[in-house]
Amino acid sequence: MKNNNYIIKSCLLLLVLLSSVAAANQVQGVRVWPSPDNTRIVFDMAAAPVHKSFTLNKPERLVIDLSNIKGGSTLPQISGESALIKAIRSSGDANKMRIVLDLNKATKTSVFALPPTPPYGHRLVVDLFDDSPVENIPPVAIRAARDIVIAIDAGHGGEDPGSIGPSGFYEKNITLPVATQLARLINAQPGMKAMMVRTNDYYIHVNKRTEIARGQQADLLVSIHADAFTSPQPRGASVWVLSMRRATTEVGRMLEQTERHSELLGGVAEIIKDSVNERYLAQTVLDLSMNHSMITAHQVASEVLLELDRIAFLHKKEPQAASLGVLKAPDIPSILVEIGFISNPQEEKLLKSASHQSKLAQSLFTALKRHFEKSPPADSLFAQQRSREHRVSAGESLSLLAQRYNVSIDDLRHINKLSSDSINVGQTLRIP
Repeated sequence: MKNNNYIIKSCLLLLVLLSSVAAANQVQGVRVWPSPDNTRIVFDMAAAPVHKSFTLNKPERLVIDLSNIKGGSTLPQISGESALIKAIRSSGDANKMRIVLDLNKATKTSVFALPPTPPYGHRLVVDLFDDSPVENIPPVAIRAARDIVIAIDAGHGGEDPGSIGPSGFYEKNITLPVATQLARLINAQPGMKAMMVRTNDYYIHVNKRTEIARGQQADLLVSIHADAFTSPQPRGASVWVLSMRRATTEVGRMLEQTERHSELLGGVAEIIKDSVNERYLAQTVLDLSMNHSMITAHQVASEVLLELDRIAFLHKKEPQAASLGVLKAPDIPSILVEIGFISNPQEEKLLKSASHQSKLAQSLFTALKRHFEKSPPADSLFAQQRSREHRVSAGESLSLLAQRYNVSIDDLRHINKLSSDSINVGQTLRIP
């Protein structure tokens, strides 16, 4: 009998303990991360949240009910704001809390829990998607002397800090300043134009990054990251391109998305009217597009490694192939640049340095410019400038070339930075 009483008391005590643990959850922080087309709200929790959610309209609201909450119904101070959110308020009693997001417009919503990922603990995440159409640059007819568009993707951002260095520094706080400086250099170069995928500290899904680049008709996507490993020894930069296996998978997947064929096939879609029945023709076009993108990406990656080798240690001396989501666009050559190991204490210190970030940006710019000078898009200013070059043959003089191209000798001297009228066989001259 005494044993039975002991067992009963033990069970009751266990139930009380479990009940107290279950009721021990608490909202410890609220962070709002706005971006151009969506907003993420993160509720930091003491334990895994038990939640339900639903929407109401007139006025527009998102309601979240949390169970097993202690500490009253008051939310902690909210960090950040968004144009989609009018207010965030709460109420509750006993062990429950109701959180209401008053919205300025109807939006699609997603509510889900995330497990601990350093530096964060348990989280309840709310994504609000702006239902306004994405502003894409409308297709234009091919015209002469257009700018070459480089999409620059600063890795991670917002709720996603990326890798974390030994001193606690976040990868996202390294990639953005390097990307910003690279964009500044590109925009200062006539014939080139930078387009920042992420302009501030907010989260963008990896699939959305390629869509943003495509919407801006990018000629190249450059994604900037900092590497990490479980031990502090590895160091150095590397450049990654899409693996053939992932490329083949992506082409097959895109063939199934018939509603996107016109977007992916470009002007050829006007010829392939029925891309479902003409599947093999569509696949051939996509294969050719992907093949061109992969070749171009490999060429760019090689140029980038050549420049990075001048200012940094290389972890890998050749372009590396991987199945990375940000590289998967069949119509946009894409590379991912790991500018160093943030997990290496010495390299983390270097990556945090403003002077080293400037050197990295300059190296990337030099490599990209050199690639497009060698292989410019046919309708670009770079191509136009390249077509106005002349390789000197035997018997030619500066005055003869000035007469042939109907330009002045002074202009020829000036554009080619010549101190005299002397030119050499095999020399390449720019023609104004």
